[in-house]
Amino acid sequence: MAVKDRDRFSTATRLRQLGEQTAARVYRSQTRRQARRSRLTGRAALLALVLCSMVVALAYPMRQYVSQRAQISDLQRQQEQARKRVEQLRDLKARWQDDSYAEQQIRRRLHYVMPGETGYIVVGPGAARQSRAESGAARRPWYANVWDGVDKSDASDQ
Repeated sequence: MAVKDRDRFSTATRLRQLGEQTAARVYRSQTRRQARRSRLTGRAALLALVLCSMVVALAYPMRQYVSQRAQISDLQRQQEQARKRVEQLRDLKARWQDDSYAEQQIRRRLHYVMPGETGYIVVGPGAARQSRAESGAARRPWYANVWDGVDKSDASDQ
């Protein structure tokens, strides 16, 4: 029995028992941690699945909503522009119904003069050059003048 007691209190025996106890504690804590991890992982996966499903389910309606809001704002802007244009046209119509304005515009645009007045048109220096070019065009055949007119109008559009 003395050998057993001595064996029980020996350093090697105590170290072996301490190692076994520590190993058992570590094993138990690892098992608990793994059990906790697996529960959290399952919950996290379910939560991620629910969130992804919600994002996928809401993506198309949100895109439609944003698109429709942009379309509504464009239509409101166009409506406001149309209102402004209508107001401008109403003002112009009211001006043209005034006889003095109509007379002024007719004189300015069509170069009309009242009986007894003398009408003058002032020609600038560029117009003299143009009239010389037109007199040269009178000597050419008519189809050449037509073709030149088409070319000039095409060039002015660009």
